Amino acid sequence: MLFAGKERYDSAVETQKNIGMKKHIQEEDIDKLREECGIFGVYDFDGGDVASTIYYGLLALQHRGQESCGIAVSDTSGPKGKVLSVKDMGLVNEAFTPEQLGNLKGDIGVGHVRYSTAGSSTRENAQPLVLNYVKGTLGLAHNGNLINTPQLRQELAYTGAIFQTTIDSEIIAYYIARERLNSKTVEEAVGRTMDKIKGAYSLVVMSPRKLIGARDPFGFRPLCIGKRDNAYLLASESCALDTVGAEFVRDVRPGEIVTISPEKGVESDMSHALKPEEHARCVFEYIYFARPDSIMEGVSVYHSRIMAGKFLAQDSPVEADLVVGVPESGNCAALGYSLQSGIPYGTAFVKNAYVGRTFIKPGQKSRENSVQVKLNPIREAVEGKRIIMIDDTIVRGTTSDRIVRMLREAGAKEVHMRVGSPPFLWPCYFGTDVPAREQLIAYNRSIREISDIIGTDSLAYLKLERLEQIVNGLGICKGCFTGKYPMDPPSEDIRGDFER
Repeated sequence: MLFAGKERYDSAVETQKNIGMKKHIQEEDIDKLREECGIFGVYDFDGGDVASTIYYGLLALQHRGQESCGIAVSDTSGPKGKVLSVKDMGLVNEAFTPEQLGNLKGDIGVGHVRYSTAGSSTRENAQPLVLNYVKGTLGLAHNGNLINTPQLRQELAYTGAIFQTTIDSEIIAYYIARERLNSKTVEEAVGRTMDKIKGAYSLVVMSPRKLIGARDPFGFRPLCIGKRDNAYLLASESCALDTVGAEFVRDVRPGEIVTISPEKGVESDMSHALKPEEHARCVFEYIYFARPDSIMEGVSVYHSRIMAGKFLAQDSPVEADLVVGVPESGNCAALGYSLQSGIPYGTAFVKNAYVGRTFIKPGQKSRENSVQVKLNPIREAVEGKRIIMIDDTIVRGTTSDRIVRMLREAGAKEVHMRVGSPPFLWPCYFGTDVPAREQLIAYNRSIREISDIIGTDSLAYLKLERLEQIVNGLGICKGCFTGKYPMDPPSEDIRGDFER
C-alpha cells in the first residue's frame, strides 16, 4: 500500500507529540527490538581447558546481549563439584581479563551473554548461575522467558527457597536441583523440570560429569551442537561454532534433551517433543536477532532476509533511485529488494562502530541528536534522490521518525519505507520485548496514519503470509502480529518483574 506523505512531513513531529508517543521513550534504542540472550557450552573429552573457547564463542554471540556476561568451568578429573566462575557487567572483551581466563581451569564449562527485557540489570542477575546442592553442583545458562514464573516462584518460596536474583533462570536451576534428588540422572531431572516450566527456553546445563542441552517443545529459541577434535559444543547460533573452528553437527530439536559425556557421546531424549506442525520458532531470529552468517534448522538467516526484501519488492513496489538499509539489520533485506526490483543498492548511512548500547545520552536540553551519534547520512549518496529505506521492524516509531528526518535534511527528494516484518499489534511473552499494545505505533492505526507520523512518502510492511516463506515452511510463532499464541499467555503482564 502506497500513500503520498511528503507534504505532511513538516507536521509529522508535531503529530507524534500530539498522540503522546514520546512519553514512553527514555532512549532511542528502546524503539528497536532487543536481542535475545546467548548461551554456549563446551566439554573437552581430552581434558583441555575450555575457558578461552567459551570466551571466543561469547564474542561471536555478543549481538544477543550486551548487558552482562559470564563463564563457569569445572575440572571433571578434579574434586567433584568445584566450579570456577567469572561474571560481570558489560561486554565480553571488557568483563574478562587474560589473568581471569587463565585461572579458569576446567574441561567442561558454560557461558552466557545477557539482555533483560525490563527491570534491573545487575551483576547478581548475570549468568551462568551456579548452584551447590546435595548431589554436587549445577551451572546453568538460559535463553528465553517463562510465563508461569510467579506460580513456580511462590511454590519454591513456600518450601524454603531463598532467591538471590530476579531472573526466571534461577527458577529453572532450583527445579533441576530439586528434581535431581529423586532422579537417577541429571538429564532426567532436566526432563522433570521441563514438565513444570512453560514458555520459551534453551538451556545449557553443566553437571560434574555431563554437559546437557535442552530446548522447549515449541522451539522458540535456537540451540545447536558442534564438534571440534574431541570436544563437543552447544551454542545459540552456528556462527559461534565457526568462530572457534568447530564443525556444525546439527540443531537441537524442539523438545529435545541432549546429554554429552565421554562414555556415550551425544544421547538424545525426545520424550517432550511435539508434532512439527505445533512448533513455534521465533521468526525474529531470522528477521533480526541472529547474525546473517548463522544457519538455523537448515535455513540461512542471510537468505531469509534477502527473501524478505524480494517479497517487499514484489508486493509493494515503488519508483525510486536508490535502495538503502538501516544498519545493520536492514542491509540484507535492502539488497534483496534491489535484486528483485533492479533499483540500485547503496549505502546511505555511516554507523559509528565505537558507540555501544550504553553510551552516555545527551541531556534533555542538549542539541545533540542521540540517533545521529550512532548513524549519520551520507549527503552525496542521497541528495536529490528518491530513496527506499528498508528496516527490519517499526516498534514505537520514534527512531524511524528521526532517521527519515535525517534523510530529508541530507537532501533526499522522497523517502519510501519498507519493513521486513508485519506490523506489531500484540505484546510478546516469550522473550522478545515487544511492549504493551498501547505503546505500539501500529495499534489502532492505519498504514497511512503510521506513514504520516514517521514522515514517509509511502510505507509498506511484509505481508503476514510471507513469514513461512522466508523460513522455508518451518513452524513459527506469529503471536505479536495476530494475537494468537502457541500457548495461553499469562493472565497478567509480568514482564519486568522476572527477567531472563
